[in-house]
Amino acid sequence: MTKLAQVAATPSVNAGMKMSPEVRVRMRRLERDVFKYYDDMGTGKGNCTWGPDILAHRGPCSKEELARPVSAAAVEAEFARRVVGAEGGVIRMVRVQKLPQDQFDALVSLTYNAGVHGSRNVYTLVDTGRLAEAARQIRTMTSARVNGRSVVARGLIARRAEESAPFDAAAKSAAIAKQ
Repeated sequence: MTKLAQVAATPSVNAGMKMSPEVRVRMRRLERDVFKYYDDMGTGKGNCTWGPDILAHRGPCSKEELARPVSAAAVEAEFARRVVGAEGGVIRMVRVQKLPQDQFDALVSLTYNAGVHGSRNVYTLVDTGRLAEAARQIRTMTSARVNGRSVVARGLIARRAEESAPFDAAAKSAAIAKQ
């Protein structure tokens, strides 16, 4: 068995973790409820999105999508499903480094927003114990594509600061402990 296959076969040290209820509630409040499909960067710009910032697909919505209503029950169900998916992504990708609850919560929030693929560099940094680098990487993840160009999504700046904070704090504590 290859080393990679052995790692994949080994259970994650974070198996069984769940986002804390209070952070889940706070994250849910941050995600605005829109009971229809919309273009996340304005009409005809960005990506087709619905409910609490749920990506339907890359690129603007079609006229049919823009006319489609979304129920409150559908919004809640999809939010819950995507949080579970984000939790699973963190558990799958951070297999070696045992995460304290605040770091797990931050990675779930990041994964919910950026996806497993979009968060993969952060997972690698965290799983190898490079927490200060992980915090810096998270803070850089504030761009969105609009009409093929990368633009800063101002709403992500505060979110990324909050998501990076547990990794900054742990890195600072580790540096002080070494002295």
